[in-house]
Amino acid sequence: MSDLPVSQAQDSLQQLINEVSQSHKPVVITGSSGNAVLLSEEDWSSIQETLYLLSVPGMRESIKEGLTTPNL
Repeated sequence: MSDLPVSQAQDSLQQLINEVSQSHKPVVITGSSGNAVLLSEEDWSSIQETLYLLSVPGMRESIKEGLTTPNL
């Protein structure tokens, strides 16, 4: 993950969007009031789905069990 000052991010926002969408590597944008992370919509959706699945009681155990069950 790379860091970039907000002033540079402003100048190359379209290029940054293209890069994170293709590389799936987030960029930390640093500012005087705090930092933000730019990542692709696909990666954000994946994170949200993972967090949801892990919030369902018993889901983590069910996934682990499924991974150790041999295919028939």
